Amino acid sequence: MKFSFVRRGLAGVLAGCALLGALSAHAADPILIKFSHITADSTPKGQGALLFKKLVEERLAGKVKVDVYANSSLYGDGKEMEALLLNEVQMLAPAPSKLEQYTKQLQLFDMMFLFDDVAAAQRFQSSDKGKALLKSMESKGITGLAYWLNGMRQLTANKPLVDPADARGQKFRVQPSDLQAAQYSALRAVPRKMAFAEIYQGLQTGVVNAQDNPWSNIYSQKYFEVQKYMTESNHAIGNYLLITNTQFWNGLPADIRSELEQIVDEVTVEVNKQAEALNTEARQAIVATGKSEIITLTPEQRAAWRDAVRPAWKKFEAEIGADMIEAAQAAQAANQP
Repeated sequence: MKFSFVRRGLAGVLAGCALLGALSAHAADPILIKFSHITADSTPKGQGALLFKKLVEERLAGKVKVDVYANSSLYGDGKEMEALLLNEVQMLAPAPSKLEQYTKQLQLFDMMFLFDDVAAAQRFQSSDKGKALLKSMESKGITGLAYWLNGMRQLTANKPLVDPADARGQKFRVQPSDLQAAQYSALRAVPRKMAFAEIYQGLQTGVVNAQDNPWSNIYSQKYFEVQKYMTESNHAIGNYLLITNTQFWNGLPADIRSELEQIVDEVTVEVNKQAEALNTEARQAIVATGKSEIITLTPEQRAAWRDAVRPAWKKFEAEIGADMIEAAQAAQAANQP
């Protein structure tokens, strides 16, 4: 009996040691950040995700590991936000239009011809109002970390789009944005909401025959193969919000979170610096294919497009907020001589 008792006691000690060892090993496991996105590695967002991974794993080696999933390989448009809220992924960089169910104020970035160029948009983003937008979804479990530039958006179609009347009857792919859809409806076009990963096939099969994206996406997704004309309209800022799960972020050890914030700031500077270069290269590469004709709008033509879509803004101004729109217009006004 004594031997049995000792044996049972020894077994208990060994089991306890094994458990402590397992817990210790578990505690030593690096924090895993899954970063999912829907574009190619060669795009500004793809490059930013890879740089974030590189810097994190250099500076927080053994403490934090980053797995990057590009091209909708883990989650597509329709699932990635749900995955973030469930903490199945920890970082995303979606377009603002995909976050409008969490705050209507982000519809501001869908207002066509609000900003003339990247500089005006970035002035707004760095303003107090722009920074406030990043924090506007925390009550819904989403924390904004940064704005990542993608590039000014351009129109593509199988007919020349020079004047607003040219858009009449065209089936435009739009993001999941009611304001985007309303603006194309104001042009007498037919807006069709469609996931990013479905655009090429949609253009190829005629489900849609026009779309808009920055040059880097147009080139990396090979839209020039299925679109004969591209209009350099610069009609909206294409950007991403780098976001994370609020509970995950706030639950990180303070020193690790601080280092990650520093890395995010560094990566953001690099992404925004490289985005314009990548878009310039992509435009040149499209020209080199000889498959699409690029049309550049004059200031007068851009003004005509702006006048045509502006009536669609009225329905959404209250949701966005007059103060937000005024701040954006002030940032744009700084462009004027």
